[in-house]
Amino acid sequence: MLIRISLILAILLGLAVTGLNISMVKEKITTLQSNLKDEKEAHQKFETQYNQTRSDLEKTNAVLKTTQETLKATQEEKDKAVADAAAQQKRAEKLNDDLTKTRKEREDAQAELAAYKATGLSVQQAANANKEIKRLQTTVASMDTENKILLQKVRKTENELAIYTNKDWHGPDLPKELKGKVLVSDPKWNFVVLNVGEDNGVLKYGELLVNRNGKLVAKVRVSSVEKDRSVANVVPGWQLGELMEGDQVIPAHPAS
Repeated sequence: MLIRISLILAILLGLAVTGLNISMVKEKITTLQSNLKDEKEAHQKFETQYNQTRSDLEKTNAVLKTTQETLKATQEEKDKAVADAAAQQKRAEKLNDDLTKTRKEREDAQAELAAYKATGLSVQQAANANKEIKRLQTTVASMDTENKILLQKVRKTENELAIYTNKDWHGPDLPKELKGKVLVSDPKWNFVVLNVGEDNGVLKYGELLVNRNGKLVAKVRVSSVEKDRSVANVVPGWQLGELMEGDQVIPAHPAS
């Protein structure tokens, strides 16, 4: 009998515990469901805000892109406007120069016309006179060239003659403006090649002073002359240093 009572009490106690556990589980489930609902609502709210923010960002990017494109187009238009303005300025300056030149040519033509009218010559007479002036100018230029050649020959002849008639002769006087330089130097045979010749007034046996940075290096005497260069030998006793390419030469006896 005692066992049956104990068993019944145990069963009643187990049912009571089970009921208590079921009540606690139910309460816990209710709490979890409430929390889940709150989290869902919070997530939905976050997702809504996220979508709104993303939409705003896309709109902002679109506006920024449009602004950048507009700025680029504006800059290109500005650059084109500046280039056009520079081109117009250059064209205006050229037109102004052309206008000034045209005015000068017109004034010169008017002056020539006035001078022509003052001569009282006919058109044909003026044309003939112009041809004659040009012919005479050509003749004078030709004679100047021939005179220069003859003068060179005379000086060359006088130079050759002086060699045999004047024992104290030091060589021909060379043009005072003559300036040249050493192209080649041969220390073994004591001669140099100069970049000045007959066209510059150099004569055979003419003497030149060789200097470097304003200091005398040697004195040389021309042994042969060509059109645009000459060869000269070092005068004995006048070499103060080694002759080098690039050394300057001037006349030792310049013409007065």
